[in-house]
Amino acid sequence: MQLSVALGFLVGCVLIFAPVNEGCGPGRGYGKRRPPKKLTPLAYKQFSPNVAEKTLGASGRPEGKITRNSDRFKELTPNYNPDIIFKDEENTGADRLMTQRCKDKLNSLAISVMNMWSGVKLRVTEGWDEDGHHSEDSLHYEGRAVDITTSDRDRNKYGMLARLAVEAGFDWVYYESKAHVHCSVKSEHSVAAKTGGCFPGGALVTLEDGSRKALRDIQLGNKVLASSESDGSGELIYSEVIAFLDRDPVTLKQFYSIGTEEGSVLTLTAAHLVFVTEGNCSGGVEGGRVRTVFASEVQPGQCVVSGKEPGREGRLSRVSWVQIQEDRGVFAPLTLHGTVVVNDVLTSCYAVVDQHSLAHWAFAPLRLLYRWTGPDSDRADGLHWYSSLLYWIGTLILDPTHFHPWGMMGNDR
Repeated sequence: MQLSVALGFLVGCVLIFAPVNEGCGPGRGYGKRRPPKKLTPLAYKQFSPNVAEKTLGASGRPEGKITRNSDRFKELTPNYNPDIIFKDEENTGADRLMTQRCKDKLNSLAISVMNMWSGVKLRVTEGWDEDGHHSEDSLHYEGRAVDITTSDRDRNKYGMLARLAVEAGFDWVYYESKAHVHCSVKSEHSVAAKTGGCFPGGALVTLEDGSRKALRDIQLGNKVLASSESDGSGELIYSEVIAFLDRDPVTLKQFYSIGTEEGSVLTLTAAHLVFVTEGNCSGGVEGGRVRTVFASEVQPGQCVVSGKEPGREGRLSRVSWVQIQEDRGVFAPLTLHGTVVVNDVLTSCYAVVDQHSLAHWAFAPLRLLYRWTGPDSDRADGLHWYSSLLYWIGTLILDPTHFHPWGMMGNDR
């Protein structure tokens, strides 16, 4: 309880004293729209952000070398983008192998390069390293780093190339040498938790009229099926969607798919909270029987709460299998009640922290703000400012054991 009070107090103070025209706040704020951003090339030996590469504020700690024989080799994906030239001097295709996050950022950068310089393409000189050509803890060994140039090898372009890499979303960019620019990204594991818990865009929720709609098509203000009690034990009701804690329609991400004996399949990210119970799945959902666990912790034989009809309590349904898959889009709706039924399975709206009740309490100021101002309809895609704020505060005052294990990777704790 003391943790809840402390977290709520800090959040309240931030909300009270934050200027209304801060860019991280809800809505447009006041003042004129900002002019287009002017791109300034990075100077030789400059890096962005201005912290060490393997720190939390950049690409985070190394997680160990990936070899072709290791279990983690499946984390690497080949990049066959025709708009990128891969040097591949080893003639093994290694430079094309990288994590999905690195691939996404590299593909985005390739477009920027062609838009900036007509007839010029992005060129990768070093990608995943399996031959030991870099320092012991290099992120090249994990497919999280690339060295890049332009296809015309015009060194006068490399400062701007580095700036374009920053704008493309690389987590650390270093104008390292006159011959190339070095870029790296966070691990998939740390990003999975820090971007919150999400569902794929095709996941289905039930609306007031009984119809089902994909999350990618849900609008703020829609009422969707949820539980009347934040612990998952109440009857099913329709609860208003007041925000998206994360929303990105294009990202390809790894999800856990949880299949039940009734045929329902819930798909969500590893750090998202799910209501489960142990033992007999034929009983009711009385208060105290159900608890929340991270999606990555759900096991066959446990029971999840499922339901389709409002006015009735959810029923228990046994988990028959759990698989990992990739899917497109990430959507994390927040309802007034902090719960949502997705693909006929009741889940929490929260993630990363292991206590649903704590998370629901911490989001009370955002629910209050919604009641005052209505939906934040002008908010752009991406992680919600309030989620980012809570995560930052939580890392200051909560024990690391309260976080999903992937959520603390790269932290210097």
